[in-house]
Amino acid sequence: MSDQTIYGGLNQLGGATALPASPEEAVLEKVENPHRGTDYVVRFTQPEFTSLCPVTGQPDFAFLIIDYVPTDWLVESKSLKLYLGSFRNHGAFHEGCTIDIAKRVTDLLAPKWLRIGGYWYPRGGMPIDVFYQTGEPPKGLWIPSQDVPVYRGRP
Repeated sequence: MSDQTIYGGLNQLGGATALPASPEEAVLEKVENPHRGTDYVVRFTQPEFTSLCPVTGQPDFAFLIIDYVPTDWLVESKSLKLYLGSFRNHGAFHEGCTIDIAKRVTDLLAPKWLRIGGYWYPRGGMPIDVFYQTGEPPKGLWIPSQDVPVYRGRP
């Protein structure tokens, strides 16, 4: 498999790309998995995720961790970064943002398994954490925990 086969067709990598105005406008890109047939975990961590409260317009902040076991495709990291950044002016509740991200990545990649942890910082004194996974992970695969640094109010 040549580099052109693996990386051809990418439109955002390798040049200046403006932040999409919304998650709906964001383009997620994928590249071929060079290790098909091997189960392994890919982890993306976004410790400074931001969106807006759909009612007050105030910013909400989260620490996101996305783990997945790829099949034929990998998500291209710059497109994922731009997609996640597009939420910064997007109004949605914590649950909506977290699950929308999981479903969009799942729809793009059709991974063997995906899990997302949305660790949202307190608003009104109460953190809201949102977790989603597509099913059971493959047997025998080492999957690291999603430990997130504690903050006031979290046990």
